[in-house]
Amino acid sequence: MLNHQTIEKLAAMRLPSMSGEYRRQLESSDTTALSFEERFGMLVDAEWAARHNNRLAKLLRLAKLRIPGACLEDLDYDSRRKLDRGYVARLADCGWTNEHRNLIITGATGTGKTYLACAFGNASCRQGLKTRYYRVNRLLTDLAVGRGDGSYNKLMRDLKKTDLLILDDWGMIALDPVSGRDLLEVVEDRFDYRSTIISGQLPVKDWHGLFEDSTVADAVLDRLVHNAYRFELHGPSLRRTDDSQPLKDEGTIAKIE
Repeated sequence: MLNHQTIEKLAAMRLPSMSGEYRRQLESSDTTALSFEERFGMLVDAEWAARHNNRLAKLLRLAKLRIPGACLEDLDYDSRRKLDRGYVARLADCGWTNEHRNLIITGATGTGKTYLACAFGNASCRQGLKTRYYRVNRLLTDLAVGRGDGSYNKLMRDLKKTDLLILDDWGMIALDPVSGRDLLEVVEDRFDYRSTIISGQLPVKDWHGLFEDSTVADAVLDRLVHNAYRFELHGPSLRRTDDSQPLKDEGTIAKIE
């Protein structure tokens, strides 16, 4: 009777995993040989693991990664790729987000830019960081719509609070003055406060030409580029279907400027 009441109390206190582990221990003869401290530790571990997994699942869901299953552990370090395992390991714990550094990923189409960006997004979520993926064109559209329906300020606040913002398909279109200023607002809010991943085909040296307003271009690039780690991806397109079995992601790395 006392055990049943304990289970009910644990459930009432919203400790379902601890309640389930306690019930399991009661039904298992293997736990009788364990000390109180060991059994209590197992109860706490069960609840902690469940909450950690639930939080991770929520962060991944809210991140809306284009490739949800992408992860750094699955990167292929084939010698053809010239991918520095140590350099990736240095960035894998996302400690650079604590320094409010950025990450720039460039390369030809199909070389795995989005996969790598999403893999770092996955790693960020596992570190408990609020992450959000956007294609640049979609973000600009959302900002334009928000200006009309009154949601602009809320979206800007959400972007500012996001620990790691991933902007994919950078450089696909020229940026008119309005779009350029919108991007500047996003970047300015996050500068020296949050981290951003930029992924796109266009080399960094050509980014300035994307903006119709050169003054805005100077301001955006100054806040994105100079404190960023860079990946410059190379190799054949990963979308090829021939017998060469192209790699999941290919590239070399340029150190931070």
